[in-house]
Amino acid sequence: MKIKLFIFAMGLLMMAAINSCSPKSQQNPASGQTDNEGSETVNKTNDDGDFLIRVQDEKGKWGFIDKTGKEVIPCTWKDAKDFCEGQALVQDDNEKWGFIDKTGKEVIPCKWEDAKDFSEGLVSVMDTNGKYGFIDKTGKVVIPCTWQDAEDFSEGLARVMDTNGKYGFIDKTGKVVMPCTWEEAEDFSEGLALVIDANGKYGFVDETGKEVIPCKWIGAEDFSEGLAPVMGDNEKWGFIDKTGKVVIPCTWQDAEDFSEGLAMVEDAHDKCGFIDKTGKVVIPCQWRDIEEFSEGLARVQDGNDKWGFIDKTGKVVIPCQWQDAEDFSNGMGRVQDVANKKWGFIDKTGKVIIPCKWNHFYY
Repeated sequence: MKIKLFIFAMGLLMMAAINSCSPKSQQNPASGQTDNEGSETVNKTNDDGDFLIRVQDEKGKWGFIDKTGKEVIPCTWKDAKDFCEGQALVQDDNEKWGFIDKTGKEVIPCKWEDAKDFSEGLVSVMDTNGKYGFIDKTGKVVIPCTWQDAEDFSEGLARVMDTNGKYGFIDKTGKVVMPCTWEEAEDFSEGLALVIDANGKYGFVDETGKEVIPCKWIGAEDFSEGLAPVMGDNEKWGFIDKTGKVVIPCTWQDAEDFSEGLAMVEDAHDKCGFIDKTGKVVIPCQWRDIEEFSEGLARVQDGNDKWGFIDKTGKVVIPCQWQDAEDFSNGMGRVQDVANKKWGFIDKTGKVIIPCKWNHFYY
């Protein structure tokens, strides 16, 4: 479980990291970070439907294979990112960014200094002047590159940063619907966006910019399934609803978003488990580390630092025998072998379906 220290000073120091490392929006998102130079690396895509797996060959070039291991897009790119809304961000040998489709065709030429993920039909790109705007899937500029930074659209709005380093939101026409007045902001989720005020306190605004949940929390995360984790003045975590009412008291050492009806919590002994939306502990806090449920399973780490998976009853369905593991997606979970430290894929029975022969890739 990630330990969240929502302190204003840290928030300012990590502002660039927040903008560049989130799953949905990443600055230079596919920068090649591999365990060994020139080794083969793998990452599973997050696109819906048939998915491809991003790999790097022995020459350091990137391409894509399918779930059978067949190469469908040759390893010819200097860098690449996962498919999103049918297109994948790629970098050519001139270090310019563009997009390909699932046949490998370059549908948006590599001419941008930086680009992020397609979301709701648009993607943030950076021009040669270091400013951000948005293009559509044909490559047409629909919002001029005038912003210091710009993130993905979510629920019809995109957060942008002005030259003063303040955040606000624009709509898909480029109109400013919420002035850049916030020290930091996150994407809209379930109709509300997390914001940080000048005092470093966290609250939530609606799509009109109204502060519907006052900025009074030391820390907070996005709403998920109607609830949001918040940190109180006692530096403990609990949950609020969309009216700002505390529905689960701030008693936990740490807490994460609800996923599939359950939320991860950490007790005073640094052990992790799950609660339901009433705050009832449904899976006891006995694990060294855990992650959220995905496709009915959650990865857990035991006292020997090995990873496996449990179901929603807390039953171990895939033994803790892996050096590391990642969430299931499209029925596949990525796991790291203890002996050779290589990565492969298992199914929900724990059967290895792609052998552990790839180096891990952080993105």
